[in-house]
Amino acid sequence: MTTFKETVRDSKLYLYLGAIALLSSWLVNFIELVMPSYPDALPHSQDYFSTGYTKWEMNEQGDLKNKLFADKIMHYSDDGKTHTIKPVMSFYNKNTPPWVIQSESGILSTDGKDLLLDGKVTISREKAKGSVPLTINTRLLKVKPDISYAETTQWAELISPPNKTTGKGMKMTYIEPVHLQLLANVKGNYESKKK
Repeated sequence: MTTFKETVRDSKLYLYLGAIALLSSWLVNFIELVMPSYPDALPHSQDYFSTGYTKWEMNEQGDLKNKLFADKIMHYSDDGKTHTIKPVMSFYNKNTPPWVIQSESGILSTDGKDLLLDGKVTISREKAKGSVPLTINTRLLKVKPDISYAETTQWAELISPPNKTTGKGMKMTYIEPVHLQLLANVKGNYESKKK
């Protein structure tokens, strides 16, 4: 049989355990209120950036193959893509002026094999012996720098003074031999040579 003393002692034990549990719960809630909360890293945030960025790539012979300049680049760790502001890419061929492709912005894939240029995109090549000057205006240009290829499904305008040709969609290989094709709705204004 339990004595009154033992009952009081057991009750005190349960009382102490209950008080400790209540105090622990209160401390956890108090710490959550007092401690500052830090937001988790945003899912699509920059891990590094550069302003006035320039990159050169050489071919196997040590000649300049291409050059990239951008006002700013931002790399994102979640998808590995590099975003560019006002990129200008120059692609060099032997004995001809470089092809220069510039746009308002661009996104380079993780492996560096796909560059999507957005906003107004201009492709140009200056006049030289054996080549006429050419300017191409378009939007949303997909460039594959490693195989010297570009394409768009958007409207494109080719200007080689005094001639002008427009069409929807374009495919272009900008290494020798250069190949340029407008895909649909092709229209042109051509000035004939005077005799």
